[in-house]
Amino acid sequence: MHAASHSAAAVPALHVVLEDDSSPLPYGRALKRVRHILGTAKSVFLSAVHRTGVLDAVRDSRWRQQRLLILAYHGVSLEDEHEWNPELYMSPSKFESRLAALERGNYTVLPLTEALAALDEGRLPPRSVALTFDDGYFDFYAKVFPALGARGFPATVYLTTYYCEYNRPVFGPVCSYMLWKARHTGAVNLGVVIGEDQSFSLTSAEGRDSAFLAIVTAAERQKLSAREKDEVASRLAEHIGVDYAELRAKRILHLMNTEEVTELAAQSIDFQLHTHRHRTPGDEASLRREIRDNRVRIERLTNQRALHLCYPSGRYDRALLPCLESEQVESATTCDPGLVSSRSLRLLLPRFVDTQLVSEGTFEGWLSGAAALLPGRRRYGQAHG
Repeated sequence: MHAASHSAAAVPALHVVLEDDSSPLPYGRALKRVRHILGTAKSVFLSAVHRTGVLDAVRDSRWRQQRLLILAYHGVSLEDEHEWNPELYMSPSKFESRLAALERGNYTVLPLTEALAALDEGRLPPRSVALTFDDGYFDFYAKVFPALGARGFPATVYLTTYYCEYNRPVFGPVCSYMLWKARHTGAVNLGVVIGEDQSFSLTSAEGRDSAFLAIVTAAERQKLSAREKDEVASRLAEHIGVDYAELRAKRILHLMNTEEVTELAAQSIDFQLHTHRHRTPGDEASLRREIRDNRVRIERLTNQRALHLCYPSGRYDRALLPCLESEQVESATTCDPGLVSSRSLRLLLPRFVDTQLVSEGTFEGWLSGAAALLPGRRRYGQAHG
């Protein structure tokens, strides 16, 4: 869920990191505004096209039948997380509307492994979709699994295992969330939190982003352990008036614990690789360690083979694909939007990342396949390799 810069313009957005040495994914607000405008324009266009029946024609075409849509999700709110970060969390009502759209459109929801095998063998059913969930947040156990079970929909969870074993609020996201919760309290001085005399306004998003960056950067610079980071989060909560004990009791921004993973695996939820510490190192030795540490834990908890990977935060490097092959990774999904065809590279599979900010028109456009024909899709991979 990554090496990152620490400029004041960088903000936690789609993927707030989960790794032990947490650092935020850089994302400029100006760039986000541009992407929002372009996304709105596409949504309007797709809604207009839908009314003409074009989406139905694409959905029922032979072209669409030969392609798989892999949908990607992160969290479904236990409380107000989608208001804090709508690119990471979705409201329960919106998630229910997505499942209803799958039912209404008679889409075939397949387990990921089965879908990829059917694609290779030329027997993919019409309107095929696979559901994937990154990270393994507790809300999957509490909210998502019951909703999927009510419809008989299978799913794959790409599980990062560090915070599954060390089951505390994930450091980076919880600091960001608590700063947002305290947005009406004025300014904060971080001296008692990180030992560095820095003051920030919490009334603006920019001020909260800067405070967040100061906290995670200090934790990284000081090489804090996970336990020490949790103490920092606890001090921050006390300093800004957030009840950390209550937040922990509600399991907000926790991952599923080991017992919950084992329980859901016994009920046919597919758990796959997302690295142990939610990071994709740039060197082979570290990448192998991440995959092996992740795999041994998942297979011990689930009695399932862990052969499929999701790149944390969608960041990948083509130069490292041979390393993944040698580690017996059979497929790897990105956050590059697109549909999967028989010609897609199995270690660079596209997905559509669905969020609270995605309109119904855009979502329907991706289900049908028509949205994949539009230009302007982002790529997260390294340019070299």
